[in-house]
Amino acid sequence: MSSPKLNPMRGPSAFKVGVFSANADGGLAFTKVPERWTAQWDDVQRAAIIADRGGLDFFLPIARWKGFGGQTHAREWSFETFTFAAGLAGVTERIALFMTVHVPLVHPIYAAKALATVDHISHGRAGLNIVCGWNPDEFAMFGQKLSEAPYVQAGEWTEILTQLYGATEPIDFEGQFYQLRQAISKPAALQNPRPVTMNAAFGPPGRDFAAQYCDYLFTTFTDIDVGRQHIADVQARGRKAGRDLGVYTVAHVVCRETEAEARQFYDYYALHNADDAALDHHMKQKQQFSKSHEDDAYRLYRQRFAAGTGSYPLVGTPEQIVAEMVRMHEAGFGGAALTFVNYAEELPFFCERVVPLMREAGLRVT
Repeated sequence: MSSPKLNPMRGPSAFKVGVFSANADGGLAFTKVPERWTAQWDDVQRAAIIADRGGLDFFLPIARWKGFGGQTHAREWSFETFTFAAGLAGVTERIALFMTVHVPLVHPIYAAKALATVDHISHGRAGLNIVCGWNPDEFAMFGQKLSEAPYVQAGEWTEILTQLYGATEPIDFEGQFYQLRQAISKPAALQNPRPVTMNAAFGPPGRDFAAQYCDYLFTTFTDIDVGRQHIADVQARGRKAGRDLGVYTVAHVVCRETEAEARQFYDYYALHNADDAALDHHMKQKQQFSKSHEDDAYRLYRQRFAAGTGSYPLVGTPEQIVAEMVRMHEAGFGGAALTFVNYAEELPFFCERVVPLMREAGLRVT
């Protein structure tokens, strides 16, 4: 059996950073600018190698099956995440590689086998983002409806995954959503008892699920001080479950030599060239079915949704962006998943200029 490496998510850096949504066209932006991300495989691979060699900690895809329309057909083009991670495992050396799975659409036995496969290919760098799904249009493609008890199902799903990895003999499982007879999945993952897991939940049921079954929870916020309240709530739920749950966030990045350049580009792609039809459809669906953001966010921060699906803006010079990350860390966040208008073109500057400043600020170790 291969010897697993330490998953970078378990590494010593105080504030971990990774790349989010590079498997989908546009990343998290709803923009019509010609330089928008098209998620061609060679570009994705180039971005992953840059992030890997530049010292970033993780590469996290979204699970998207249907786009949001508009002029750009936003997110209609996206790579499936198990095969995506397997492909990147062969060209990277140290970065953690996540897969994102919709629980109701993927059976846990299949997921256990696929996840373990990537963990072996990557020598222990696999991670799993467990989501329940929120978009009824996507579920209709599969002839399914959104689960009436999504996190009950997710709990059973995750329990099966963990039991399969720990079993030396076939297992039976009798639950509300799954009934298994003599189930087995070999090889087990290299990481024990399973690869690192995360969930992006905003409401109480999702946070309770994360507290019991996940290592990290990703949450959004409108202001860093408001984010402190989310962290306190999440960590209290973790303590109640007897677990230490890391809390991360999501941010969209525009990093330039001067603040004026960064602000100009931010307005250019997210204000003057937003794909309004796709953005409106996404925001309507998200607000109605996902409950992933504070209610005021949809009313007050439209540009943030155009720029990065409602995530927090990191816009400015390398020094300004690191100062904001320091504030995030001081608030209690353990890291951030980052998006860019064009990952392959913008990551080199970020890795060359921002990452060294993060080390100087004590956010990272070499």
